[in-house]
Amino acid sequence: MAILAVNAGSSTLKFSIHPLLNRQVQPSVLTGSIEGLEPGGAPVLGWTFQGQRIKRQLPATAQPFAQALRSLGELLSAEAALPKIDAIAHRVVHGGQDFSASVRVTDDVLERLTRLNSLAPLHQPANLQGIRAFQKAFPATPQVACFDTAFHATLAEVDYAFALPKSVTELGVRRYGFHGLSYQYVMGVLQQRSTLAGGRVLMAHLGNGASLCAARAGRSCATTMGFSALDGLMMGTRSGSLDAGVLLYLLEQGWDHDRLQTLLYKQSGLLGVSGISADMRRLRDDASPAAQRAIDLFTHRVVRESGALVACMNGLDLLSFSGGIGEHDTVLRQQVGERLAWLGVAIDPLLNQQATGDQVLAIHTPESRVEVWVIPTDEGTVAAQEAARLL
Repeated sequence: MAILAVNAGSSTLKFSIHPLLNRQVQPSVLTGSIEGLEPGGAPVLGWTFQGQRIKRQLPATAQPFAQALRSLGELLSAEAALPKIDAIAHRVVHGGQDFSASVRVTDDVLERLTRLNSLAPLHQPANLQGIRAFQKAFPATPQVACFDTAFHATLAEVDYAFALPKSVTELGVRRYGFHGLSYQYVMGVLQQRSTLAGGRVLMAHLGNGASLCAARAGRSCATTMGFSALDGLMMGTRSGSLDAGVLLYLLEQGWDHDRLQTLLYKQSGLLGVSGISADMRRLRDDASPAAQRAIDLFTHRVVRESGALVACMNGLDLLSFSGGIGEHDTVLRQQVGERLAWLGVAIDPLLNQQATGDQVLAIHTPESRVEVWVIPTDEGTVAAQEAARLL
């Protein structure tokens, strides 16, 4: 028995197969991705199995997603050593008010999730497109939706409420928080590795999407993302926290909804500030003042928001980094550690250089009052665990 974990984006599909042993999810035996799924793209299927990395160019088609799933189905059937797939677990970014835990997908569930598309336009439509496509490709296999918002269901009202009239908040306008599957995985690893994981923990998920989560006793108690995936930290192409008066001003200048949405989700963040790229690696390699300005602002926002969440916890016992930037950018980790030194954070430069995203590693010095960890996140494992628990 096994579970196929899926993360469907607008142009990329990531997947992994997790066997079950005595009802416990095991490490993945196959991981892969299909890239180039945007209209007019050239899809490429790549996977790693039994130590071998294989890539295959897929035929160009007017329906690249359907073609990709046919190819994935053929791959799963051709590898005799793979276990039988008993369920498919999907990462879904937004569960809204209705879904605070994983759920088996039905037509009603899909319809209710579709209403949330505007709250996460970069992710939710693609997530749901993936579910619908897998339903057609694997009609006899149960589909499970696993929500990034679910980990933050423990937020207290003072942490999720906006200072808005009841007539507005009753519409579901509140803070939800995201990256929950990642935080759930990171917290699980920390609980296995550190006695301080039950204390005051600050988790930094830093990638093209970026957020922070404060946790006490292993449960989310504050986070930087809010009603949508726009709030909080500056990101690859997203603005992060923004004075609502800016939007009112732009509306007065004639901007409409679609133009504002494109600005906030696709033209801001590292890309917007630098005018060069949303990729931190490329900006690190660029010596221009514009690239440095974007990096400095990103780092500053991480430090500033960290201070706010630490205040909510009345201190800090453990800090972790995950996500593409968090796992690989040694300079950012060192700079954040230095600017949080007043909390007792002390990062060992040599250990920090050794943390390259391929292993769990503690990077604090023996004298540090705060433990600092780098943890490669694995949302697929959490999704598989959720599906196994549910089914």
